[in-house]
Amino acid sequence: MKPIYKLVDLFCGAGGFSEGFNLSRRYKHLLAIDSFPPVAKTYKANFPHAVVLVEDIKKINGSDIVDLIDNDVDVLIGSPPCEPFTGSNPRREKYPLDRLYKDPIGQLTLHFIRIVSDIKPRVFVMENVPAIMDNGLKHALQREFQRAGYKKVYFNVLRAEDYGTPSHRVRVFISNIPIDPPKRRKLYTVRKALEGLPCPGSFPPNHEPMPLSQKKLRRISRLKWGQALIYYQGAKKRFPNLIRLHPDKLAPTVLGSSRFIHPFEDRFLTVREQARLMGFPDTFVFLGGRDEQYNQVGEAVPVPLAKAIALTIAEKLDYGEV
Repeated sequence: MKPIYKLVDLFCGAGGFSEGFNLSRRYKHLLAIDSFPPVAKTYKANFPHAVVLVEDIKKINGSDIVDLIDNDVDVLIGSPPCEPFTGSNPRREKYPLDRLYKDPIGQLTLHFIRIVSDIKPRVFVMENVPAIMDNGLKHALQREFQRAGYKKVYFNVLRAEDYGTPSHRVRVFISNIPIDPPKRRKLYTVRKALEGLPCPGSFPPNHEPMPLSQKKLRRISRLKWGQALIYYQGAKKRFPNLIRLHPDKLAPTVLGSSRFIHPFEDRFLTVREQARLMGFPDTFVFLGGRDEQYNQVGEAVPVPLAKAIALTIAEKLDYGEV
C-alpha cells in the first residue's frame, strides 16, 4: 500500500490546487489558509476534514500551523496573489522588483516563503504567473527560497492544456524539486468539456443561468466563434472578454474576471460550465454570490494540472528523491 502524504495549502482559494491532490488519492489535507471568507467556506465545504483558517497570512507563523495540525508537513502548496505581477493588471508597479518588495499584495509572496522557512516541508510548490520571473524577480525569488533553507529552486513552467484541461493556461510552479509530469497527447476541447450537462437549472450545483438584458442578448447573438464583446486595457495591451467559445478548440485562459459566451446558445456560461473548463468535477460546490463563484473558478489552479503535479511529487517522495 502506497503511503499517504500530509498536505498544507496556503492562499488556498476555493481549492482547485488541493482538489488535484485529492483526486490523486495520495494526500491527507491537514490545513488550509485564506483571508477571504467566501472562498474559505467553499474550501471547507469540499474538504470538511481539513482545518481551514480565515486569517491574514501576515499574522500566521509556522509554529501556529504545526500546533494546530500536530504533525510534520510533507508538502506545502500555495498560490499567492498574481495581481502584482500579471500583465493584465494596468496598475502593477513599473519596476519588477517593486512588485515583490514594495507592493503590499506582492509582499504576500514573501510571507509564503517565510512560512516555508518556518515549517521546512519536504516539498514546497508555489504557483503564479510566469511574469513573476521578469527582470530580476526570478533571481530575487531564488535568493529568498535559498535563505529559507532550500539550496535548489526550480521554476517549472507548465501548460494546463498539456494535462487534460480544456482551456489555455501557462503558469510557473516554483519548487525545491523539478516537476515535469507526462503530457497527454490529445487536447480536450470545449465541446467535450461541456457535453452531458443539462440545460441550466437546479442541477448540478452552480448551474443556474445568468439573466441578461435584451440589449446584451442582441449584441451576443451577433458574435461568431472566437469573437469578444468587449476589450479591457492591461499593463501593456488590450485583453478580450465575453468571448464566444469555439466548440472544437481550447477555451482561452479562464481568469477571475472572465465570462464566456456559450458556443451554440446566446447566453453566458454558467459557473458549472466555467468550472468544467478548469477541470473541476461536478461534485465540487462553489459557495457565495454568483460573481464570487466565477472568481473562485478563474483564480484556481486547473484541477487536471494540479493532479498531474500531485502524482509526480508523490512518485518522487515514494522513491526517496526528495
